[in-house]
Amino acid sequence: MEELSKSHRARLAIRTFKIIADALTLRGYYKPSGRSGAKLEESLKLFEPEIYGTMADPRIVELKGLEYVIDRMPRGIEKCTRVILTANEDFSHTSFTRVVPLKRRRVSWVVSENEICFVISRGLSEIYDVLTHITFLNIESQKLHNHICSSDGGSIQEWHDLAKAVTQPTGLKGTELDQALWNLSIILGRTYEETRQSYLSLEENHLNGNHNNGLFSIIYAMGERICNEQKSPDDRLTVFFTPALQEMIGHHKYASDWAFYVKKHLHERNLQKRPLHVISANMHSVANLLFGSGSLRESGENVPDNLYEMIFKLRELDVDVRSYGEQHGLCYVRDDSGSNIDVMLIDTTGLDPADIHPAVGLDREYIEKEQPVIVVMDYAFGTQAFAVMDELLSPYQLDEKIITLRFESIAVMGKAGILPGNKGDIMLATAHVMEGTPNNYIVDNDLHVDDFPGVEVYRGPIVTVLGTSLQNRDVLERFHSSSWKAVGIEMEGGHYQRAINAAIIQGHIPDFVKIRYAYYASDNPLRSGQTLASGPMGDNGVKPTYMITRVLLEKILNNPQ
Repeated sequence: MEELSKSHRARLAIRTFKIIADALTLRGYYKPSGRSGAKLEESLKLFEPEIYGTMADPRIVELKGLEYVIDRMPRGIEKCTRVILTANEDFSHTSFTRVVPLKRRRVSWVVSENEICFVISRGLSEIYDVLTHITFLNIESQKLHNHICSSDGGSIQEWHDLAKAVTQPTGLKGTELDQALWNLSIILGRTYEETRQSYLSLEENHLNGNHNNGLFSIIYAMGERICNEQKSPDDRLTVFFTPALQEMIGHHKYASDWAFYVKKHLHERNLQKRPLHVISANMHSVANLLFGSGSLRESGENVPDNLYEMIFKLRELDVDVRSYGEQHGLCYVRDDSGSNIDVMLIDTTGLDPADIHPAVGLDREYIEKEQPVIVVMDYAFGTQAFAVMDELLSPYQLDEKIITLRFESIAVMGKAGILPGNKGDIMLATAHVMEGTPNNYIVDNDLHVDDFPGVEVYRGPIVTVLGTSLQNRDVLERFHSSSWKAVGIEMEGGHYQRAINAAIIQGHIPDFVKIRYAYYASDNPLRSGQTLASGPMGDNGVKPTYMITRVLLEKILNNPQ
């Protein structure tokens, strides 16, 4: 039999993980420590996601990957023995506690000390995300169990010391803290400094918002859960998928409600016949460029000549840009559908050109004549992008009339992993290649390298991956170095383009609609120290974010001729 390359083995492992995850969702339950869970673990270890670092090394517990997962999972997940994945449930009148992770817009409910319910509103991508994180935690928990078991069948002394540290009523300080960190480093197989850095990172988020339980408690709960499983198989962690979730998959329940409310607001403001320009982006950059200068002046502050200095000043002074914008054409539509995608509707006839920063070029006569409306929608998550864009572009019914909206441009601005460059560089998509499927979409991108002077810009195919955790260095290297010549990876672009193509085929939007895709590099998964697990971009993301935003606005607010 022909030996498979590393990239081929990794691609098969990713596909296997997806197939098993899909099958388990339909089956209704599985145990991470059981046979099905072991298959998921085997697949995850085979393709070794870059974001999970040393997960496959049994000698050491992966700390950076643990930080990444804990920041994106609900507080207390490490000690749960029952995890429920369901569709939107109304728990507001119960005694359950609502929990939202620090770095993922995901709603969960703590049912009891050992049970958490995830509300899945973003489709399969969210399911994959949850399952990869649970699998990772189970792998690391099993490592802990192996590390703490002594030769006589008991537990090592460091584990007993950790138990005392966890149950201590007051926080550890000074010599006691140093000793506890040293003992913990022995359990983890990490250096004292590595352990201390993770402790400080998690402790900051524990104290400022109570987003996690702190490193000592997390590690102790992970190890204790596996120890209890060994003593009593009935206490094994079990993941359940409710019938409501199974029925929701493949349907656009949340997306349909979301799009209806957006169109309702357009109609209520008599904007439904105006030219619409959709931008999928964060919820601040467009507003800051259009209303930031005016809001500073209204606050009695000077407006810096440099655009990026103005952005830093807005952040430093915490200026209420939205309130100013609402006086000049901005309508904020908070999402109540469960999709977690807020929207800003901007009627450009309400703009005061004198208040817009001079770095943003616009054509006043064109705006007065065409009266464009900008629809800024917050980021979707993976496969959810298809559902929301498909519903948004579709006609809607009102008073027995079918109304087709006038979409003139669709732009997607987001962060992505770059393959040839560095953090802060810009990528322009010429196509979206769907990982794990034969589906590829050519993009007639209205953005060009010359639109972004002074920064590194890479133009080429972008790979749409199954999830942030379902990535592999060898697969990505092949996409980059082979004839694919891919320049980046992200999670939504291919799904957006699939919906756009479908809308063109169905006649919902014209085939000459302007399509614009631009991404700034948040990480480089092929370079050590530049992966997502290495931390956020910080201020380095300001320039590329606002450069892309400025270009998109100038394309909308100027005569295309």
